Formats: sequence, structure tokens, C-alpha cells
Amino acid sequence: MIRFTKMQGIGNDYVYIDTITGQIDSLPELAVRVSERHFGVGSDGLIVIGLSELADFKMDMYNADGSRAEMCGNGIRCAAKYVYDKGFTDKLNLSFETLAGIKHIVLHRENGAVSSVTVDMGEPRLEPENIPVITDSGTPAEVVLSADGNTYSALCVSMGNPHAVIFCGDPDDIDLHSIGPHLENAPVFPKRVNTEFVSVLSHTLLKMRVWERGSGETMACGTGACAAVVAAVIKGLCERKVTVELKGGSLLIEWNESDGRVYMTGPAQTVFDGTLY
Repeated sequence: MIRFTKMQGIGNDYVYIDTITGQIDSLPELAVRVSERHFGVGSDGLIVIGLSELADFKMDMYNADGSRAEMCGNGIRCAAKYVYDKGFTDKLNLSFETLAGIKHIVLHRENGAVSSVTVDMGEPRLEPENIPVITDSGTPAEVVLSADGNTYSALCVSMGNPHAVIFCGDPDDIDLHSIGPHLENAPVFPKRVNTEFVSVLSHTLLKMRVWERGSGETMACGTGACAAVVAAVIKGLCERKVTVELKGGSLLIEWNESDGRVYMTGPAQTVFDGTLY
């Protein structure tokens, strides 16, 4: 019997469990089981919260196919709300250990409840070997990708996990379910890649769809939104503080010029609690 909480950040939904009160085995298999939307709970993956010797808490993330992911922006906002709501902390400034390093978080309350969260996502990595992507384009890393007879120019960014950002017209016109798997598994990406199709609506507003490695199209991707803003700033397409509009809602992203770090602010919501047998 495993108690869980279903949570979502602008439609990017995960099943949350913790190992603070007891260990849980076979996490990759559990991730596949709970993520299945017809026979399981239904989610984009599984997030496991535990204690850390390096930070206040530790977050481990599993995609819907059971593979590990380094980081999830929407997921970590909900993880911060989880530990506060469950009474594991009363701090509004938290740190989380992830495979992408230590992330620092500020909780924002409304009427006594956590309603939104700001995450210091760290500095973007643009060097090909740190994304990773196989290219001789130099830094920033740019590649040409092919899928279904079309070619796409992508600027590659790591926000602790790899992203390929492609600027386009209306992302809703993209046949993402057809081309997404090809781009995710392009041989130039040794660890696969998350792909963002981005339209610049104004200097302070981007529209984005995302194909996430291991999960397919999701309603939102926090690290992807950060990568999109970084790529747009590099190309001179937007300002450093931008709203990114996704299928599930909007995120406020700032690539701070003074410290070079990316800050993401967005909502975090609990959907329901349940028990797995």
C-alpha cells in the first residue's frame, strides 16, 4: 500500500510519493504503472521526495516510460508545495537536491496556502558537451534536425536537462505527435532531447508546445520554457523577463542579466490524494 498525491503545474501532472517515512522499491516500474492514463492514476511521470544530506529535501524524477530525468521545473514547484502542505517543513525558502544540482525555491502563499512558487533554475549551459549534443557549431550549439521530410534549425540549451528550441509560426500548426519521436531520438543527442516549438508573439510573450523525452507531448514544461527564453534572448527576439504561454497555462521566466541565472515563477496545485495497492 502506497499513499500518493496527484499534483499539477499548469497541466504538467505528476504522481508524488515520499520516502521520508519509509522506502519504496522498483521505482521505474512504479512510474510506468502510475503514469498510464487508462489503467493507472494517469500522469506525465513519478516524482519521489526524500531527505537530503546536501539540501532540505531531495527530488527524484521518473518519466512516464520509467526513465530517469535530471530536472523538472513544474515538478519541483509542486514538490516544494508538497513538503510544505504535508508538514515536513514550515520554511518558505527551501533547497532541493536534484540530478541537475541544488535548486533554491521560494514559496508564495495566498490566504495562508501555497499558490505559486519561484525556482532558481541556475545558469543555462550552451556548450555542446554540456547539453549534450554532437555538433561542431561551437557555442551556442545549433543543429539542423530532420523529421518527416522537413528540416528544422534548433538552438540547443541545457537547463540541467537537454533542450532543442525551434522557432516557428503558430506551434499549434505543428504535427508534433508525428515528428516529436524523431526529434527526441535524433542521433546527435546522446541522452535524447526535449523539443520546444516556439512562436514569438511580442518581446515579452512567447507561445510554446513541447515534446518531452520519455513522456511525449505534455501540457507544459518548466525547463523547456526556460530554455525557450534563453534561446530567444540569444537570438535577440525577446527581453530577459518574459511570459511563456503553454497549453496548460503560463509561466513567468526571467534570465537575470546580473547573475546569469534563470528564475521561473508559476502555480502549483494539488489534484487529489490516493492509495495504491
